[in-house]
Amino acid sequence: MAQQHLDPTAGPVAGDTLAAYLQAQATEFLRALRQHRETGGATATATNGTEEAVDAARALRRSARRISGTLHTFRPLLDEGWSEGMRPELAWLSGTLAREHAYGARLERLLAALHRLSGSSAFPAQASDPDAHPGARAQLPSEKGALTVGAAKAGALLERQLTLARTRAHSAALQALGSSRFHAVADNVAVLASEVPLTASASVTGLRPLAAAAEERLGDAVAGLPLITAGHPYNAEALVHGLSADTAPQPQDSPWHQVRLLLRLHRYAREVLFGDEAPVDVRLLTAGQALDRHRDAAEAAAAAASAARTPRIAPATAYALGVLHADQRHEVEAARFAFQRAWMRETVGTP
Repeated sequence: MAQQHLDPTAGPVAGDTLAAYLQAQATEFLRALRQHRETGGATATATNGTEEAVDAARALRRSARRISGTLHTFRPLLDEGWSEGMRPELAWLSGTLAREHAYGARLERLLAALHRLSGSSAFPAQASDPDAHPGARAQLPSEKGALTVGAAKAGALLERQLTLARTRAHSAALQALGSSRFHAVADNVAVLASEVPLTASASVTGLRPLAAAAEERLGDAVAGLPLITAGHPYNAEALVHGLSADTAPQPQDSPWHQVRLLLRLHRYAREVLFGDEAPVDVRLLTAGQALDRHRDAAEAAAAAASAARTPRIAPATAYALGVLHADQRHEVEAARFAFQRAWMRETVGTP
């Protein structure tokens, strides 16, 4: 990705632009926090809370991620001690608040997949999906009867495990929102809403070189992905690893998760540069959606594999969970293929 030339007039403006973006995100954070409290967010869960409380929690996470990502990308322009102290705290808050929703979405995804798989006489290759490559599900077994026997118990096991995890995540979120650690974060964000601690270099350094560096880091990470492998119908190595006794995270997934993070940072940098006038980059949008699908499917597959390791479960239950794991690993492969197709397209609308 080519470096963007520094605008010689961008020095003084850079600090103002960065400060305005951070202040806007800080204001959004405080607005979401107030809405969260007013709508009963302190006691609401992702399933029984009001729509307003859920939206407020989502807005809290959104602004926290953007502030943290911006502090990372543009850290040379900000007071080092302040930004390095604040960034991990925002990441902690965002991650803590996201966990409950993630477990609920994962359970919904897995139960829907079980229903689809056990309710069909075959395991569809989803040929109507333009992102599904040929033979994407060809190696899945098609014994409907055997799967149907274990599907109900597999679903019940997943519901018990993920509901428990979601309940614990909810408790952790409640503790976090009531902690002195969170209040310190909120206080720092409140200060940020009125004053951004810029360094002296913010008056002589533009934003574009730092944004271009974030773009280059993304390009380097994508270059390290096995995009050729992602174009093949099915990567059986990932399936074999997931069903082994090894509980370590799938090593093939880590580089893709890293690209997802770097893509997010690149998007935030574009928001800082262009604000609401940022041109739509179809490639970034489509690639980001594919990486979100990749993350969701990978985590769902890991949950199915973890449930399959539960001691003393019936063989039919273990079989259903194995088929479910394979189905989600196929979704991982389809998401990688979709990312490859999106990334190889010519960028649309990028200046």
